[in-house]
Amino acid sequence: MGQQQVNQIEAGHIFVEDIRDAMVANRRMARSMNVEIYSRRLETFRVTETIGRRPGLPPRSCRVDLRNRQCDCRRFQTLHYPCAHVVAACAKVNLNVEQFVEDVYTLNRTLCIWENEFPVLPDLSTWEVPPITFELVPNRGLRRNPRGRPQSTRIRNEIDIREKSDGTRCGLCRLAGHNRSKCPQRNYHVGQSSRSGRN
Repeated sequence: MGQQQVNQIEAGHIFVEDIRDAMVANRRMARSMNVEIYSRRLETFRVTETIGRRPGLPPRSCRVDLRNRQCDCRRFQTLHYPCAHVVAACAKVNLNVEQFVEDVYTLNRTLCIWENEFPVLPDLSTWEVPPITFELVPNRGLRRNPRGRPQSTRIRNEIDIREKSDGTRCGLCRLAGHNRSKCPQRNYHVGQSSRSGRN
């Protein structure tokens, strides 16, 4: 990869191949756009697309701000190289569009990534492994308890707090303070159920 970058630099290229291809496509699209100069001093433009829209739709227009490196299509500020609208605006005022391509896309920058050479790794059997000078001790407090019900580790909040109830209610008389087996009206309810069974 490093040699590829060197070959492209020696061929006179400045930017990586993907950016060169993208700029060729943007120049081709820019030829069919209309550019209005809003402020030459502030370097602001209105660029209108004339082709490539569906029938019945109004032509799309974008504001281009070269000084702040912004375009309404957002490709300029997102990808950090000129979109077709910026290329059209630069052509209108005879500006070199390549000055708006970020340095990260230059071959000199990518060469810095690939110029380092990696040594050949020796065979695994010849590696020198230093002796272990410490002992790994597990934290027994983090072990799961194999017995009993599994404990939830979820962090609880106010949703998990149950509303306060007024104690247990009897299943027979529906009053609080006792259960079915200790209900004072148990004999009455038992008698009622036995009579209804006879009927």
